[in-house]
Amino acid sequence: QVQLVESGGGLAPAGGSLRLSCAPSISIFSINLMGWYRQAPGKQRELVARITSGGSTNYVNYADSVKGRFTISRDIAKSTVNLQMNSLKPEDTAVYYCNAFYGKDYWGKGTLVTVSS
Repeated sequence: QVQLVESGGGLAPAGGSLRLSCAPSISIFSINLMGWYRQAPGKQRELVARITSGGSTNYVNYADSVKGRFTISRDIAKSTVNLQMNSLKPEDTAVYYCNAFYGKDYWGKGTLVTVSS
């Protein structure tokens, strides 16, 4: 069983920045695939970014809508996966969920990001 705790959501103006963090209950070294998803009101949950650890190399994927604005990273020292969100747009408003695959999918409870126009 893996618990995921997200933090860092909140309110930001359009063009602003927020940083989300996800802390798993087990060592981040044990989890090769982690990511961030989001769900806006009335919409399906969608992938935002994910990071796969392949030994000394990390592989990242981004949704087209966030490429060039969002950056996913692993902080080994803090054992967290972070999502730096810059140049925020009102359409980024959603509940953001941390995801980890460790034999099966695990999800955090979500953190709300609201971007005002």
